[in-house]
Amino acid sequence: MALWSVPGIGSVTARKLISYAGSVAAVFNMKKAHLLKIPGIGPQLADALAKSKAYQKADEELAFADKFHIRIQTLFEADYPYRLKQCEDAPLVLFSKGLPIDNNKKYLAMVGTRSATQQGKDFCNKFVAELSEHGYEILIVSGLAYGIDIASHKAALKNNMGTYGVLAHGLDSIYPAQHRKTAAEMLEKGGLITEFMKGVFPDRNNFVRRNRIIAGLSDAVLVVESNVKGGALLTAEMANSYSRDVFAVPGRVTDKYSSGCNSFIKSNRAALLESVADLEYQMGWQPKQNTFQKQLFVEFVGDEKVVMDLFNEQDHMNIDTICRLSGLSMPKVSALLLNLEFGGHIKCLPGKVFYRT
Repeated sequence: MALWSVPGIGSVTARKLISYAGSVAAVFNMKKAHLLKIPGIGPQLADALAKSKAYQKADEELAFADKFHIRIQTLFEADYPYRLKQCEDAPLVLFSKGLPIDNNKKYLAMVGTRSATQQGKDFCNKFVAELSEHGYEILIVSGLAYGIDIASHKAALKNNMGTYGVLAHGLDSIYPAQHRKTAAEMLEKGGLITEFMKGVFPDRNNFVRRNRIIAGLSDAVLVVESNVKGGALLTAEMANSYSRDVFAVPGRVTDKYSSGCNSFIKSNRAALLESVADLEYQMGWQPKQNTFQKQLFVEFVGDEKVVMDLFNEQDHMNIDTICRLSGLSMPKVSALLLNLEFGGHIKCLPGKVFYRT
């Protein structure tokens, strides 16, 4: 946390410094001449490290977190959100309130314009209600902003579903202030997450940084409404770069806040989504009631059973682990995993890590 508090230190630079020095403590013990030898570290950043009051800031943040029951997770801890950890630019430190991220559940980001139309808000309500009716234990992720964000959070709460808000500022405030009540309600079945320490206020760059967390936490991103230059499309682009599924709700060609969605669909950067059925088809997800039937009547046999039995012991495994534990060859396991994924029994995360659906 001390390193994270130094101005100019982002997640990529922090990893580089730790890799070069061997530990966070060693970074602060390095002399300026040695720091300047690290690629990408200039005089300004080296001076910031030498003159910073990082440990004092870290102590203040720890005291604040303890007082207000804020969870602090670092990238190197086992309970750091698994999907986000796979992203190259994942934050070194996360601060959160509410329930911790459960890596075994599904997460869907719903994003869009702050100037949402009534049609866009109605879609959020209808879509989330349909998710609930299908029995999904999906948690909705968004940014607690005006428009589509807050409509998505409220739709989740209305349907008794968990929802997480990713913030562009520290947890000592809520922006916009009008959403404080909703933010408080979200803590019961979801929570609030940020990479920013207390005292940090939202600005343009912080919103961009926030967007990558929304994309990184989620299995898929759904853009409900956006114009061609909307910030929601940045989230979608980041999701594509993380190999996450991206969906967009189509609209009329004359609708300003559907132009971005239509553009992404036309350029194959997003799959067209009109209902939960489209999400189920693309993601291979099955309604809860069907999941129980599948477990009752689908019996895996042979090598498929060997592989699926492994997922009863470990939630997430890469292909090398599956080969080692099963004793099967790499080509055989690759073919089995492909068939199981097509059948909707497993899902592949970035880095070729698989988990049972």
